[in-house]
Amino acid sequence: MFDLIVKGGTLPDGQVSDIGIVGDKITAIGSLDLAQAGQVFDASGDLVSPPFVDPHFHMDATLSYGLPRINTSGTLLEGIGLWGELKQVMTQDDIIARALTYCDWAASMGLLAIRSHVDTCDDRLLGVDALLEVREQVKDYIDLQLVAFPQDGFYRDPTARENTIRALDMGVDVVGGIPHFERTMSDGAASVKELCEIAAARGLQVDMHCDESDDPHSRHIETLAFETQRLGLNGRVAGSHLTSMHSMDNYYVSKLLPLIAEAEINVIPNPLINIVLQGRHDTFPKRRGLTRVKEMLAMGINVGWGQDCVLDPWYSLGTADMLDVAFMGLHVAQMTSPADMRTCFDMVTVNNAKTMGLKDYGLHVGAKASLVVLDANDPIEALRLRATRLCVVANGRIISETPRADATLSLPERPKSSRRRHAPDTA
Repeated sequence: MFDLIVKGGTLPDGQVSDIGIVGDKITAIGSLDLAQAGQVFDASGDLVSPPFVDPHFHMDATLSYGLPRINTSGTLLEGIGLWGELKQVMTQDDIIARALTYCDWAASMGLLAIRSHVDTCDDRLLGVDALLEVREQVKDYIDLQLVAFPQDGFYRDPTARENTIRALDMGVDVVGGIPHFERTMSDGAASVKELCEIAAARGLQVDMHCDESDDPHSRHIETLAFETQRLGLNGRVAGSHLTSMHSMDNYYVSKLLPLIAEAEINVIPNPLINIVLQGRHDTFPKRRGLTRVKEMLAMGINVGWGQDCVLDPWYSLGTADMLDVAFMGLHVAQMTSPADMRTCFDMVTVNNAKTMGLKDYGLHVGAKASLVVLDANDPIEALRLRATRLCVVANGRIISETPRADATLSLPERPKSSRRRHAPDTA
């Protein structure tokens, strides 16, 4: 007897299977025609995917767009300055309310694991207290990891070091940093070294905002790769953004990519945000703010797309839809072959789960019973349509259902409805 059966869905690899769930675990995958269940969801003809995962977000700032004003230049630096203004007037209750609303959006979109940076350059640590509370409130349906993030610089801000350590002592999960925002390159490199040492001593993961710049001489990822190997942190470190690499010469990058691969650093490009923020000093030719995604994937580096921002000082759009993120990423990275597009789907599911170190993730017996039913035939169509999430299951429980978005037509001699799904004949 199963608590829930998701019936007849198509898995990302093309296999058509029933999924049987008992409690919060997947206990069977295959034909369950004769099985009994307390609840059955019919996914026949629809794609069943593991949950979407976002390894790079700023939940303390989300849904604050327009407070206290709008980023008129659209630049990263004005966004940082505007965030500094907002920190002076926001309250802990405000952060909690905005974050919980965003988590509602995420749950409805099948986004059930999020890594959020939380600013530690605030002596009150309002954001840390708020997001620790949010983490507790959403733990039954969203895995929320928190990164201690010294937004204004680990050394540049006079109390950032002390506050970052305080945040880790309070239970924040991951050590963060922003070396390219320090006063000098040497300070940036020193911050990478010390922050990695803090993580190693505490047995924590590392996630650095690294080289989010158009400056080809911003090369802190090299230091991060070195410190990762020196301290035995292989596989536990992420470099986020890495946009300076779009300006570096090919010879240097040919040396750098093997270092990243050897250190097993996970890489998180954020295509929606960086295509907006980067290249602001350029006329034409104009850089587009994306690191060398295809080259990294070819080296065997684990790369996954991140959302970064939704309706905040840096980005005025967003809906908690990781398919939007992957859709933009595949365009900017020119990943339009069938194999590349399927990889882009993996980059918002299994690749990101690896970056976050999620346990029991996926569609297999023994995995956590969290999944998404999408109104699509396969991963490529899910990307093309940014498919409706027909059903979201979290820890064995259906937490969201959305009707199909079919259009009703009134056209002579045409069907009465239209669904934009399309299964081309590739025989």
